[in-house]
Amino acid sequence: MQPRMIGLVVLFGFFTYSLAVPVQNSTAEGKVRLKRKFSEELTDLDEANAMDQILAVNSNLKAPRGVSIRDGDIASTYPHSAITCPGNTCLWPKSVDGFVYVPYIISPLYDDMDRITIETGMEDIAAGTCIRFVPRTHESNFLDIQPRYGCWSFLGQTGGSQTLSLQTPGCMWSGVAAHEFMHALGFVHEQSRSDRDLHVTIVWKNIMADRIHNFRKHATNNLNSPYDYSSIMHYGRYAFSEDGGPTIIPKPDPYIPIGQRDGPSALDLHKINVLYSCGAYN
Repeated sequence: MQPRMIGLVVLFGFFTYSLAVPVQNSTAEGKVRLKRKFSEELTDLDEANAMDQILAVNSNLKAPRGVSIRDGDIASTYPHSAITCPGNTCLWPKSVDGFVYVPYIISPLYDDMDRITIETGMEDIAAGTCIRFVPRTHESNFLDIQPRYGCWSFLGQTGGSQTLSLQTPGCMWSGVAAHEFMHALGFVHEQSRSDRDLHVTIVWKNIMADRIHNFRKHATNNLNSPYDYSSIMHYGRYAFSEDGGPTIIPKPDPYIPIGQRDGPSALDLHKINVLYSCGAYN
């Protein structure tokens, strides 16, 4: 098994343990230690990205009743349906002032440090787009941000109270939060794009047999935007690897880094602006 994959396996084990720690009983000091431990592990994994973190947390995830998790972290109430947003029906509405307001409530179970992390993920999107995440007042459609088990979100606006799970401490990274917020805005994973085979090779033989479905292409609207190897929405090179070999290889240069964990890329922000017709932000 390759060294990087060994490290990812260690992370899977580490977060399998952390899932067993109820958020209500986690002290602030304990969460700081867990975050520091994970940060140190990531330092040794130069290609670990936001999706690697999410898959580590979600490795033993059992979806809530009535919900299935697709592609690693996209929630659906229809287990056998495709992940689509036909006719942009899942977009959040645009206000007359040109901004797109996404109301949210956030669980009181989060401590101040968690709230700052989550709000940083929001701000990293808002700073370069017309999206504005705003505390809910009376709106009927809103995000309900909860420290459930795992990191996951529904795709786009689904109507009513819409759960977005950011477990603490495992999901408490602004890049992970931004990843899930982009799902909530209507974006699937970058390597799920309809044109992905022009840009990456999926190494099917290296994928765990019961996880192959996570590598389906979707009938995506690519917004006339180039493929983005550095997207916050991209799987890692070893996602769902069976034996430590890579499952995604960029082409024509196989050594191009894929994904990252810092926050939305410039192209991520551009695609949000195009999808939501953000005008001055394009």
